Amino acid sequence: MQIEPGVSLKPYNTFGLPAVAGQLVRIRAEADVRAVVDHPELGLAPKFVLGGGSNVILTRDMPELVLKVEILGKRLVAETDKAVIVEFGAGERWHDAVAWTLDQGWPGLENMALIPGTVGAAPVQNIGAYGLELQDRFESLDTVDLVTGRTVTLNAAQCKFAYRNSIFKQALAGKSLITRVRLRLPKPWQPMLGYLDLERKMEETGNHQPDARTIFDWVCSIRSAKLPDPARIGNVGSFFKNPVVTPEQCRDIIARDPHVVHYPLEDGRFKLAAGWLIDACGWKGKTVGHAGVYDKQALVLVNRGGAIGSEVQTLARAIQESVYGRFGIRLEMEPVMV
Repeated sequence: MQIEPGVSLKPYNTFGLPAVAGQLVRIRAEADVRAVVDHPELGLAPKFVLGGGSNVILTRDMPELVLKVEILGKRLVAETDKAVIVEFGAGERWHDAVAWTLDQGWPGLENMALIPGTVGAAPVQNIGAYGLELQDRFESLDTVDLVTGRTVTLNAAQCKFAYRNSIFKQALAGKSLITRVRLRLPKPWQPMLGYLDLERKMEETGNHQPDARTIFDWVCSIRSAKLPDPARIGNVGSFFKNPVVTPEQCRDIIARDPHVVHYPLEDGRFKLAAGWLIDACGWKGKTVGHAGVYDKQALVLVNRGGAIGSEVQTLARAIQESVYGRFGIRLEMEPVMV
């Protein structure tokens, strides 16, 4: 275990925000976590787990011990006539993991292509896109308790998955570190195409029976057209969750603005498009300090160059107040504000 003092975290968060870790330890194996836990000083120190930095807004320097997860590895765990189970180290890039499964002939993750971040962070956020969420493909994961150093395996029920939420953002926040994640890819494969952007692709191309690789390419194309590349423009992808409302709330909003984008859910409620609500309030392209709203997608906040965390925080809160004032809906942020 190597302790690195005074490490800049700017390269390690996709918004490109300046912050310094007083101490940083790179976690490349479970043994590294146990070494931290057993250390006479570090074991008692407050800890902050950092994956790909794609779901965090840093508003300050970090006095906590930063544990940078860099555990690699990918393998086939089992294959039956019903499913393929694959395992990834928590430090693997999520998009690379999706591409690897397709390269092996194991479809099932293609709808979640090009989502930024690491595999270990995916269960924390219960990431999802184009009709598919991580929980739909989840098998189990290994996590190390940051107090006892004990390794625990959790199934889907124990992870308490919800919309962009899990036990790792609730009861286990800051108390455990995910080391490995296993995913179940069902057989036979069935495409998931019930999403407007994918339906448009089918109409444009005339291909109404796309294979998994085609869907992967479509998703990459759609996301690239809508969302900025974090390597070029700092961002964390979608900044706000799509709010879920009752039928009564939805009817009330439609009565005020019949163009509101909304989707029915199986439980009778409706999901509203947060990006549409923000755009309707006139925020697309606007800037506060060096933080702004992306001019191609109002759901994305971006670093215009030299942004600091407090500017992002101010912009996000202004958007929340604006949407609440017009629609009576309180938008919830997806990234963690630190």
